[in-house]
Amino acid sequence: MGNPIDFYFDYSSPYGYIAAMKIDELAAKYGRTVDWKPVLLGAIFKVTGAKPLPTLPLKGDYSLRDIPRSARFHGLPYKHPSKFPIAGQAPSRAFYWVNEHDPALARHLARALYRAYFVDDCDISSPEITAAVAASVGLKRDDVLAALGNEAVKDKLKNEVEAAIARGVFGSPYFVVDNEPFWGVDRLEQMERWLGGGPF
Repeated sequence: MGNPIDFYFDYSSPYGYIAAMKIDELAAKYGRTVDWKPVLLGAIFKVTGAKPLPTLPLKGDYSLRDIPRSARFHGLPYKHPSKFPIAGQAPSRAFYWVNEHDPALARHLARALYRAYFVDDCDISSPEITAAVAASVGLKRDDVLAALGNEAVKDKLKNEVEAAIARGVFGSPYFVVDNEPFWGVDRLEQMERWLGGGPF
């Protein structure tokens, strides 16, 4: 089995949502596992100078066509959220808290949170909504709410974001395969070629 694929994503990223629904299947096809790593684009944008897509002239309008089209291309449901973008602290902290004990459940939670936001239009930036989604996959709501305020969990997310920036992560989704970075869900085809045949 080759090295794990590092998968960086932000919960307010619609392209991250698409990638989250595809990456484990792609990795398994080539005998790889995936290390899921939620990050905060707000913190990353402070370094890069980038801004959220909706705020960008021309590109923002294009994205509102491209995002649902990309979801349809990948066979995924998509409803543009009424609040977009959102802060990802609550869902990201929930992920890292669960991931410490059960990475498989953490990935299941991540996908459920993405669906809640990009399919059901639930504002997962709310700790209460994040906890409700967590409860729907078998976690205890009150335990999740307590974890979201835990200083160690907060520090874990902060440290992961800083480590991602130090590694050069600047967007979502962002993948690292054998130390080779790939940015964007539209790079899945290139990643598959890399996984199947090695560097090119």
